Amino acid sequence: MNFVIDAELCVGCLACVRVCPTDAIAVAVDEPLLLRIDDEACIRCGQCLPACPHGAVKVNGEIGRALAIAAEGDGVLILSPESVAHFYPATPEQVINACYLVGFRAVTRGVIGDELVAAEYLKLWEEEPWGTLIRSTDSVVVDTVRLQFPELLPYLAPVTVPPVAEARYLRAQYGPGLKIAYAGICPPIHSSELDAAITFGDLDQIFRIRGANVLTQPIFFERVPEERRRHLSAAGGLPLALLEQARYSSRRFRKLRGLDALKALARAVAVDRLDLGFVDILATEGSLDHPMSGPRDELFWRRELLASTEPPRSRFPVVDTAVTASYGAAFEIKQRPIRATPEAVAAILEQIGKGPNGRPWDCRACGFNTCQRFAESAALGRASLRQCTPYQERRAEEAQRAAAADALTGLSTYRVLRERLAFEIERSKRSNEGFALLFLDLDLFKQVNDQYGHEAGNEVLKAVAEEIRNAVRVSDIAARYGGDEFVVILTRTDLQGGARVAEALRAGIEGIGRRLGYPTGMVTVSIGLAEFDPHLPETADLLVAADRALYRAKAAGRNVVA
Repeated sequence: MNFVIDAELCVGCLACVRVCPTDAIAVAVDEPLLLRIDDEACIRCGQCLPACPHGAVKVNGEIGRALAIAAEGDGVLILSPESVAHFYPATPEQVINACYLVGFRAVTRGVIGDELVAAEYLKLWEEEPWGTLIRSTDSVVVDTVRLQFPELLPYLAPVTVPPVAEARYLRAQYGPGLKIAYAGICPPIHSSELDAAITFGDLDQIFRIRGANVLTQPIFFERVPEERRRHLSAAGGLPLALLEQARYSSRRFRKLRGLDALKALARAVAVDRLDLGFVDILATEGSLDHPMSGPRDELFWRRELLASTEPPRSRFPVVDTAVTASYGAAFEIKQRPIRATPEAVAAILEQIGKGPNGRPWDCRACGFNTCQRFAESAALGRASLRQCTPYQERRAEEAQRAAAADALTGLSTYRVLRERLAFEIERSKRSNEGFALLFLDLDLFKQVNDQYGHEAGNEVLKAVAEEIRNAVRVSDIAARYGGDEFVVILTRTDLQGGARVAEALRAGIEGIGRRLGYPTGMVTVSIGLAEFDPHLPETADLLVAADRALYRAKAAGRNVVA
């Protein structure tokens, strides 16, 4: 699962990186900024989503695999019930009909998986004594235990997550070669038992790619629907019988919410040796409370919407008992590297660079005491070069220089032009010295592109830029205005001086065409000339005045100065 930051929105504050409880987010420095998730280490709790103050974080699942399954037309989609809130105002019938339209042979609602897991928990509930048993269907809790609290591993209930349980059930029923995709709020990415795991946003994209408009689908099921009723489970696979225990002060059942409870739980079990009974712990209140579900202030609206679409509960089992499969799970401790290789640390230190005295900065702005310690953490993926102030300052300077120069011609950009033009106007008012402005437009540049190709056009633009650089002084400003238009600010220059420079540029650019072998008249320029006089009242934008002069030059037959 990739958490991608839109570089246009996010300024790189990395608030999302700092809240990852497992330090599993590695940062690629190159734009666009990409937060790569270590799927073995990250709990995929989605805390980075609300932490981003710019709303720029997007989540991608295995959409390519899901598209391939849909294209084959013989796969099954397990669609989590929470899709009702994501696709509102579309009805569940319309969403499922759209899934059929894009190519899925069957669409299940995830109810079977919850029922299977709930049945397994009821079996464990009836077995006594078992001391402490921690519910394990929440992959967030499981991965956090594996990474940070391995002493709790023996107490995890050996039951798989509902999507995997349903996939095993479907393959036992229809054959081991059945392709299965799962769409949910926080899907178990890279599960070997799911051929594809996607988010609802990915499913939305599949609808667009395959040309399925959800809102135009029929509001009734076009095919006989799969089982949608529950018998003994609640959402997430928790048995209703256990939820009934939560109403009382039962010593056999404890309901915990939030990962912060794991630390106290580990102490109670491993240090104090307490028997806590069945412990139902989730990272959030439920799927609808997950940060990837939407804004927190819409939680109760999502719950009401889901409740209004749930069919009546079945009085009889909804799972075919003739289908036999195993729904157990085994958990292993994930060993994370505790020391970085010297080569990796040296590479980070090289990127950081040296201070003015030739030694590492050790400015402590990143929160580490030395550059060496920071580099060791960064090499392990537990820190980011975005935290390094000297590195970021150097990157900012490089980016500022890059933004000030046009990539093709090397002249100044339009932004720099506007800033310098405003500066020159204020300077002129203070010094009572005017200046001239030239607006250049190549006359038949489109014909060059059409007849000789855009690479040839780029060569002409670079040659024109070089001609302009050679014709102006160091104190003047030459900028690419856009396309085949250029602007030159001639400081401390009156209208007559500007006319001489403009005529030299016109003749020089006409000579470019001859040097490059183009037909006579193919590469020429029209130039509009305007002057800023500090003694006269400002009547119009200087660029507008030069642009009007340029139009007069075009009207006069091109290849002239007006």
